[in-house]
Amino acid sequence: MSTTTVAINITPGEHIEWHVFGLTLNGDTITATLIAGAIILMLGFFLRRGASARQPTKLQLAFETVTEQVENQVEGSIGIKTAPFVVPLAMALFLFIFIANLIAVVPTGHHPEYVPPPASDVNLTYALALLVIGTMHVVGIRKKGLRGYYGHLFRKPYLLIPLNIIEEVMKPITLALRLFGNIFAGTIMVALIAALPAFILWAPDILWKLFDAAIGLIQAFIFALLTVIYFSSVAPAEEGAHH
Repeated sequence: MSTTTVAINITPGEHIEWHVFGLTLNGDTITATLIAGAIILMLGFFLRRGASARQPTKLQLAFETVTEQVENQVEGSIGIKTAPFVVPLAMALFLFIFIANLIAVVPTGHHPEYVPPPASDVNLTYALALLVIGTMHVVGIRKKGLRGYYGHLFRKPYLLIPLNIIEEVMKPITLALRLFGNIFAGTIMVALIAALPAFILWAPDILWKLFDAAIGLIQAFIFALLTVIYFSSVAPAEEGAHH
C-alpha cells in the first residue's frame, strides 16, 4: 500500500511585485488598497447624495447607528472634545479593513491573488499601526506636554521603568502583528483548501470565504476599538485642566 504526500508551498510575503525606479513595490497590496479606498469614497459620495433628515435611507441609518456607537465609545473613553478626530479615524480604519478583506473574498484564479486582503501584508499593518500610535503620541504631547505625557513611564517602582518603555515601544508592533496574523491565517487556509480534490473543492472554499469575511469584520472592529482605547491615554490632560 503506497501513500502520496502532497507538498503545499506557503511562502509569507509572496506578492505580485512592481519594479519602479529601482524600488520593489507589492503591486497586489497596492491594487487591493486602491480598490478598497475607491469603494469607501463611492459609498461616501452616495451616502452624502441621498442623505436626508426627513427620509433617511437604510444606508444612512446604518451609518448613523455605527457612528453613534463609536461616538459613545470615544466619549466614554477620552471625551469627544479631547480628540474629535478619533471618531472619523476609527470609522475610516474600520471600513477600510473590512471592505479590503471583503473584496478579497472574490477569487481571481491567480497565484498569488491579484487582489489579496491588504492586511495580509505586514507592511500595510505596520503603516496603519504607526499612523494610530504616532498620532496618539502627537496628541498626547500637545495635550499634556512632553514631561506630562511620558511621565507615567518613570514612576515608582523604578525597577519597572525598562518594562514600561518596552511596552510603549511595542504598542505599534503588537497592533500591527495582531491584524496581520489573523488575516494572513486566512490566506494559509485558502492555500490548504486549494490542495483538496477538485470535486469537493467548491464546498469548503465557499464556507471558508464566508468565514474569512466574518473574521475580517471582527478584526476591523477590534482594530478600530483598540484605536479608541489607545487614545484614552490622553484623557487625563483634559480632565486635569478643570482642576
